[in-house]
Amino acid sequence: MEKIKNAVEKFLLLPVMLNLFDGNTNVTSDAGMSDEMKTFYSDYLIDMAEPELVHDQFGQKHPIPKNGGKTIEFRKYDPLPKALTPLTEGVTPDGQKLSMGVVTATVKQYGGFIELSDILLLTAIDNNLVQATKLLGSQAGRTLDTITREVLNGGTNVQYCEGQVTSRAALAYTDETTNHNLTVNAVRRAVRFLKVMNAPRINGYYAGIIHPDCSYDLMSDPKWVNVKTYSDPEGIYEGEIGRIEGVRFVETSEAKVFTGEGANGRDVYSTLIMGADAYGVTEITGGGLQHIVKQLGSAGTADPLNQRATAGWKATKVAERLVEVYMVRIETTSTFTSAAA
Repeated sequence: MEKIKNAVEKFLLLPVMLNLFDGNTNVTSDAGMSDEMKTFYSDYLIDMAEPELVHDQFGQKHPIPKNGGKTIEFRKYDPLPKALTPLTEGVTPDGQKLSMGVVTATVKQYGGFIELSDILLLTAIDNNLVQATKLLGSQAGRTLDTITREVLNGGTNVQYCEGQVTSRAALAYTDETTNHNLTVNAVRRAVRFLKVMNAPRINGYYAGIIHPDCSYDLMSDPKWVNVKTYSDPEGIYEGEIGRIEGVRFVETSEAKVFTGEGANGRDVYSTLIMGADAYGVTEITGGGLQHIVKQLGSAGTADPLNQRATAGWKATKVAERLVEVYMVRIETTSTFTSAAA
């Protein structure tokens, strides 16, 4: 709620800030903008992007390394063995070595921008720069979220519904009683796997990312606990809808759908169940996501009549799976599964 409140407050302040922007139309580069304005626009873009980053929520967060080239290192630590040898009085036992693995990834840049004409800025009833920033923030968030989503859905541990079939192509939907929809038992089987693998929980629960078509099926179970009835409402995740069988679920329409890959061309949905430290992602703060505003005339001779301003975003991003056995992908059909045309 605090993020939403801050975003609303910033939105209400935007017209004031944009008056400052309009007053600097003779400045030929974004360097002419004050530090406060740059920070304001950057923070506003991040506020708009963060609600879209559902798949980033449960990963290790790593800042973009300064002057570190294009590579970033994610670290994973092996659990220590049991210490079953009794201590001898007065004798210090041998120390244990920390076993650490390193996953190296190459960061890549992504981005987009909107061009705004001088006439559009001067005559529009709605402030188009405000709307452009909102749209750019949403685009940035959905883009970066999809990058993480595709990495997570490439995991090696997959469960086909409750285990009745052994391939995605065999997942079928005939009617409401004969189907491979997501069930509580399917979730329970995934949780059992994570427990056997000693996957650490996140604040006492495993995390699940689910499509609305699948949550519709799951929420009908009487064991479902709606987020509105939590006795401990603090620390609710972005998009969280409820919990069942030790899994807290966040819902997003951006959850992976394998279109037409099930039996008879049915859509197949991915529901991710994971523990802590299953994967790592770069942060969007600290240079991970930047808002770039170019004022009218900042292009120099390329814009001799000061006719074009632009607003855009640029992000440096990478996501990597770190511990495969801390993550399970459940593939199912849904009541709303559609057949390929």
